[in-house]
Amino acid sequence: MAASAWLEAGLARVLFYPTLLYTVFRGRVSGPAHRDWYHRIDRTVLLGALPLRSMTHRLVVDEDVRGVITMNEEYETRFLCNTSKEWKQAGVEQLRLSTVDMTGVPTLANLHRGVQFVLKYQSLGQCVYVHCKAGRSRSATMVAAYLIQVHNWSPEEAIEAIAKIRSHISIRPNQLQILKEFHKEIAARAAKNN
Repeated sequence: MAASAWLEAGLARVLFYPTLLYTVFRGRVSGPAHRDWYHRIDRTVLLGALPLRSMTHRLVVDEDVRGVITMNEEYETRFLCNTSKEWKQAGVEQLRLSTVDMTGVPTLANLHRGVQFVLKYQSLGQCVYVHCKAGRSRSATMVAAYLIQVHNWSPEEAIEAIAKIRSHISIRPNQLQILKEFHKEIAARAAKNN
């Protein structure tokens, strides 16, 4: 790992709990500073912050979540969220696509894996909860890839559609770039199939 990647990963670890507390604060405060913990993007996908253990019943029973895409690294979910085994006991399959917080970009391979995971549950008429720490960047990038594939939208159209529902998302330039690469691959595949 390059020195800059080590620094970025270290910074993400140092800032994890302070930024998580900020997310919790924004979820509990009332008024214009309030941010909902998660939002339903369509019939299949919910985009949100860490699915805390206390939310399991609500997600499984009320929202029909049967799949969870975790964009977090292991240390981010270790104490507050269900383990893969605990999700399985609740009838939920977890797909972990570890991506460094703050500066990380999902790989093309992981975007494809995540979209296929969502499509599997879509075909079953069930829901998937896609999350990172705050549900703003890593997970929003994954959801944008899903919308690009399903609707044949441009990355900008997908991001705009998500922002209309979850206005505080933040897709960084390097994440937009990977979405453009994903879109290019999807378009090339569609052209080849036609």
